[in-house]
Amino acid sequence: MKYIAQFVHRYPPALGGAESYCQRLCEYFASQGDRVTVFTTTSIGLNEFWQRSPRSLLKDDPESNPAIRRFRPVTFPLRRYVLKALSLIPIRPWQAATQPCNPVCPEMATAAANFDSTLDAVHALAFPYSFPILCGLRLARRRRVPFYVTPFLHLGDASDPHDPTRRQYTRPHLRWLLKQADGIFVQTPSEYRAVVEMGISANRLILQGLGVDPQECTGGHRTAARRAWNSADNEFVAGHLANASIEKGTVDLLKAAAKENIRIVLAGPAMPNFERFWETFARKDLVTRLGPLDDSQKRDFFAGIDAFALPSRTDSFGLVLLESWANGKPVIAYRAGGPADLVRDGIDGWLVPCGDGTVLGMRLRSLRDESMRKEFGEAGRARVPTEFAWEPKLKLVRRILLTTDT
Repeated sequence: MKYIAQFVHRYPPALGGAESYCQRLCEYFASQGDRVTVFTTTSIGLNEFWQRSPRSLLKDDPESNPAIRRFRPVTFPLRRYVLKALSLIPIRPWQAATQPCNPVCPEMATAAANFDSTLDAVHALAFPYSFPILCGLRLARRRRVPFYVTPFLHLGDASDPHDPTRRQYTRPHLRWLLKQADGIFVQTPSEYRAVVEMGISANRLILQGLGVDPQECTGGHRTAARRAWNSADNEFVAGHLANASIEKGTVDLLKAAAKENIRIVLAGPAMPNFERFWETFARKDLVTRLGPLDDSQKRDFFAGIDAFALPSRTDSFGLVLLESWANGKPVIAYRAGGPADLVRDGIDGWLVPCGDGTVLGMRLRSLRDESMRKEFGEAGRARVPTEFAWEPKLKLVRRILLTTDT
């Protein structure tokens, strides 16, 4: 039996790619006989990191495996401005603890400092939420065990040297955290190159990649989904599953679809910047909003759509693209971050220049062609069992974490 401490900004039932991956990884460790302790927050929504909210009903579960320890982020008047000022002090650990986007959890820091159970390794994720990662680093150094990070870097538009997303995810305090790690798990060749360009030795990087379990996202009911959406079976429908926001490309997608008169089904929670756009969007008649989905609803979502669109600037990998391919659906994505490495343009989907609404609309329109959809979708589905099986990827992480000494 090995003992692992996992640090993460949120943990399910909070929704998100990093959150679901963390749960899968921790449950895999537990299935192999390891003992896992998760240090996380009580937050469901990201806004709970910085806004006052009703006390979460999420509780610790210290007797389970993984054992879940949840800590409530502190909020206070003028929090953003106070932390922004404090984060200007050019001491990297201090900056990692005081970023305004952080879930600042003093009780997590105290619990990590006092954690005295048997420990073999510490793993932390994901950027830009550096406070939990810093807690993990301090625990690893105090206990003299290996410290690993999965940053899930969001690299934005590769053609823009001043891309704001890339700047946010490669800020000095985040680079410092990477340099403290004994190993860094990266998901794509682009992320690998980006970390090397930060001056970090390639021999500390592990190219991992993520996976998909088709049983979790396939087998939905197309007819029932279409009926619920008031959509005819022969109507072309594109789907989008993400935190609806400018950053995830939801606004760009709706604008492009409106010009082409294409039906869009949106799934997932909505961010404030999307809601502001929605108030003035003129073609609401083309959009069905589902909100967050449970597992059964997600299967129906993928069964019901004809194509999947993720014109996002902020995806380090894009697990939803794998889920689309598992369902035999073609995809459209921006040439940014992980999807730029993942999608084979013109083979299993389309890659579109960031912000180019004309090309985005044209690619959406092209997928009205059923034969093209089938060709792209099947090309994607063929990759799932060979490139995107979970078992070897999880096994790799466990092997690295538990066989390397500091």
